[in-house]
Amino acid sequence: MAETLGMLCDKLTIVKLKQYHTEDAERLKSLNTQATQLQDEINEYVADAIAGNIPVERLSFAANKVFKKAGNEVADVTGAIGEVFYQLADVNCRLWHEQEKVYEFEKVAAEEKDVVVKQLAVLNLERNKCIDAINNELIQLVSQKNK
Repeated sequence: MAETLGMLCDKLTIVKLKQYHTEDAERLKSLNTQATQLQDEINEYVADAIAGNIPVERLSFAANKVFKKAGNEVADVTGAIGEVFYQLADVNCRLWHEQEKVYEFEKVAAEEKDVVVKQLAVLNLERNKCIDAINNELIQLVSQKNK
């Protein structure tokens, strides 16, 4: 299993962003199916984790990002799963809008291009922190239950 709860939550927020940004009926139908499948998969994953059907060491797949920390500071991500899920949705929304600038990068003023690229990098770091935090919160909950 390569997916974790954090990764599934990430996918669900992205599907929701796609739904919000499209009016195409066929695409919306497909995205609704994806959203339902992801919600079901999240519910099954959490139930399996709580039941002990997933070994604790497989509940996380840390990003282990390797990057220069100086100049790339990202706020700490804290809170219970719901709070971190909310932060992940917010980060993905900001990331979506920053990525939109890249699709027409030639229209971005030269003096702003470095800012856009830097913001994409920092938002991706924050996104990975949220995914890891969701996984870690689930590990703590499962570990407490198994004591």
